[in-house]
Amino acid sequence: MNRTNRIVLIALSAAVAIFAQNTPRAEFEVASIRPSQSTPPQGVTAGVRMDGPLLRCAFLTLKDYIGIAYRVKLYQISGPDWVGTERFDITATMPSGGTASQLPEMLRSLLEERFQLKVHRAKNDFPVYALEVAKGGLKMQATADDPAFKPDTETPINVTGSGSGQGISISLGNGSSYTFANNQFLAKRLTMPVLSGSLERFLDRPIVDMTELTGSYDFSVNVTPEDYRAMLIRSGVNAGVALPPEVLKFLDTPSLGSLFDGLQKLGLRLDSRKLPLDTLIIDDTRKTPTEN
Repeated sequence: MNRTNRIVLIALSAAVAIFAQNTPRAEFEVASIRPSQSTPPQGVTAGVRMDGPLLRCAFLTLKDYIGIAYRVKLYQISGPDWVGTERFDITATMPSGGTASQLPEMLRSLLEERFQLKVHRAKNDFPVYALEVAKGGLKMQATADDPAFKPDTETPINVTGSGSGQGISISLGNGSSYTFANNQFLAKRLTMPVLSGSLERFLDRPIVDMTELTGSYDFSVNVTPEDYRAMLIRSGVNAGVALPPEVLKFLDTPSLGSLFDGLQKLGLRLDSRKLPLDTLIIDDTRKTPTEN
């Protein structure tokens, strides 16, 4: 897996989940969009960081930005292949009185202006995994509340991720994080919606949270070396990394039985089914944004 050091795993679904769903349309005061530099040879760090009025986004694809702007997951976006591979850095300043909850609308305005982005919505059936509580009931306890962590809409955003051939590490802010390394998925203060969005990046289909659980959880799931390798490769494919055929062949017959068994021990299960989900269809967009 000599090219898995290019894996970029951003838990954008977690970032989107903290934003309010009905806020006025707003725009950045100023914004700069530039193509990202090539991946550092020893791995990559990427993410979304907001400190006061200043927003910095590093090494995200246009598809990532569209997902945040329109509050959809990557698999719900249909468009040309390059939107999932061309990466951009965005630096922007919020207007006076602007809040984190307005970030999707501001980003949407920016994409529509600089990339001339045009989209429409539709509904299509998708093969998915439904995340459910297993028949024997949940076998883990919710993490105790900690006053140091306040996941409200005005908490500064700091969602970053790094990846290499040795594994993946994602920080979601407010004490929430996960790592996937050394044949283990280790979670800290993850909600079930965030777990669904995180795990689906390692699998061949989306995960829909149907647990109805509202707490946050600390837990770990061990997988076999074979499943670990297949999941790392799948995360690279889902992130738009071009991998050679000799690496992709390991996806031909993955069972991932150890992942399913590990979740079962926690009182969770993944059930294969088809569900109608919203789709965001890209009608038109520029490959190069207009000048800053």
